[in-house]
Amino acid sequence: MTAPPPDDCLAHNDWICGDYLSTRRQILLDALLQHLQLTVFSVALGLVIAVPLALLARRRRWTIGPVLGITTVLYTIPSLAMFSLLLPVYGLSATLVVVGLALYSLTLLVRNILAGLDGVPAEATEAARGMGYGPMRQLLTVELPLAVPAAMAGLRIATVSAVALTTVGAIVGYGGLGNLIYAGMNAFFKAQVLTASVLCVLLAVAFDLLLLGVERLLTPWRRASRRAVRARTATGPKRLVAALGRRT
Repeated sequence: MTAPPPDDCLAHNDWICGDYLSTRRQILLDALLQHLQLTVFSVALGLVIAVPLALLARRRRWTIGPVLGITTVLYTIPSLAMFSLLLPVYGLSATLVVVGLALYSLTLLVRNILAGLDGVPAEATEAARGMGYGPMRQLLTVELPLAVPAAMAGLRIATVSAVALTTVGAIVGYGGLGNLIYAGMNAFFKAQVLTASVLCVLLAVAFDLLLLGVERLLTPWRRASRRAVRARTATGPKRLVAALGRRT
């Protein structure tokens, strides 16, 4: 039996191994794509459910307690138990993982959307009504845009959480990068575990930065207000010096 070459990181089972990246590139890409799809679909489904729930809770205040209570209870269910409860309905499928992750995202999304809507200044809604805006136009053009910062904060947290929780889908065979992590842990394949874990982290960071950029595009008035504040801060000392100069 001959010993492996000194530079054979796969044979030595090293944590960092360039040969693993080059020989398993397609496997990594397939797992990353599945992880991406599961995350996007689950968060999108969560949004489709969360927005009407938040609007209902805002319009019918007595529903706030039940809505927030139910979504919080769903969030506390362990992932293994959640998938087990959904298994009779969806079977061993990607839909099982998507629905489970969507249910987990509801508590973050509903709370933040509702907080954003409740935080809309009364002056803005009164001005909209004074201009003849109907309830729907006021909601779409005034309230929802002003609620974007709080809603996006919840969406960012929900998305990053979905990236992490998607790995648990490996127990039903649809975990994206989680499939590689679990298989690598069972076989003690160090390079596979580390590579898939690092890709999960990078995917979460990429999603967070992307959503942060979307938030900035959707809220141009916040950039304008920050520039105005900086301008006032910068000119404030100059005005003070000028006033003192006039006194002397």
